[in-house]
Amino acid sequence: MSDKTYKSPAYQVIPVPFEKIVPNTYNPNAVAPPEMRLLYDSIKEDGYTMPIVCYYSKTQDVYVIVDGFHRYRIMKEHKDIYKREHGMLPVTVIDKPLSNRMASTIRHNRARGAHDVELMSNIVKEIHEIGRSDAWISKHMGMSRDEILRLKQITGLTALFRDIKFGQAWKPVEEEQNAQKTTKTSKKKAEKAQQSEEEEPIEEL
Repeated sequence: MSDKTYKSPAYQVIPVPFEKIVPNTYNPNAVAPPEMRLLYDSIKEDGYTMPIVCYYSKTQDVYVIVDGFHRYRIMKEHKDIYKREHGMLPVTVIDKPLSNRMASTIRHNRARGAHDVELMSNIVKEIHEIGRSDAWISKHMGMSRDEILRLKQITGLTALFRDIKFGQAWKPVEEEQNAQKTTKTSKKKAEKAQQSEEEEPIEEL
């Protein structure tokens, strides 16, 4: 699509029944109760000033949330908001495959400076399982290779390190622990052998 014909989703907001909107399974953004209360107050006083970003699933006929889960929660948890809005939420639709939608969610959250590290690491894991490389994650999710490495370490799955080239001094935690156990075992055997030699009686000439 050329720049002349491109139109941002924000110019195409549509009203969607609340019941047809569903959360995604990977949102890494956690909001504390005080902030949720503040969000409720904001929506109560000012209305919905930002639409929910969704992907439309034709097979299920539902709108899957990419960004805006907590604005969705406000309507779900507060009947006064649901009633005032007539059970409708403002939605903008993006048409992207799953890995790109995950990346979009991350970009929205990082732009606001809010994300959950553990859930972020799970997203990196899921995107890797889909077949995306570290280079793809770095480009589309705005992460450095060091940050990707740290998130992989949280999951503790060695398989996620297939794109990483390490020096000889670096080993995954699991391998390092096994190496330490082997070293300790070998050391104990050597000490035991030395002790046996010292205790062995010397024959008289």
